[in-house]
Amino acid sequence: MSNEILKENAEMIFNEHSSYIYKVALFLTNSKELADDITQETFIQVFRKYYTYNSSKAIQPWIYKVTLNVTRNMLRKQKWLKFIGKLPEKSSLNLVENTVLKTEEENELWREINNLNFKSREILILHFYSGMKLKEISESLGIPLGTCKSRLNTALSTLRRKLPKNDFEYLDKGGDTFEAI
Repeated sequence: MSNEILKENAEMIFNEHSSYIYKVALFLTNSKELADDITQETFIQVFRKYYTYNSSKAIQPWIYKVTLNVTRNMLRKQKWLKFIGKLPEKSSLNLVENTVLKTEEENELWREINNLNFKSREILILHFYSGMKLKEISESLGIPLGTCKSRLNTALSTLRRKLPKNDFEYLDKGGDTFEAI
């Protein structure tokens, strides 16, 4: 391929996926600055490792797998920096609660989602927010489909226990959890 075709392909991939990757990173980290870093690092890795991408499969799950790996690495690094006392100040704005979500019930739901462990939170976000099928999520995360279903079920059960009865019907019904496989 010529350099011009590679450049156009890279621009197309970036334009199609960058805002979405940023949003997923923001939901997972609750930090605008960290989400920016994750988005940049994700595309560095995507373009660096593009030769490993199997073009017979959809690119979106592969890019999200890279995003999740970058997010996990960044969060590990943040924990280490916090431990040694060199963590830069975090933005005082909690963008997830203040700008994206409007109603009190939604705020309550997102507070509880943010209190879940990372594995539960990533499954919920990828399935309900990203609209990915459980099979795609299991491939992206490199885990068996049964593990993916179990994590989603555990996350939903935890939310059902912690949230009072409200209008989140999909928590009561389990959403489209297993219908969208």
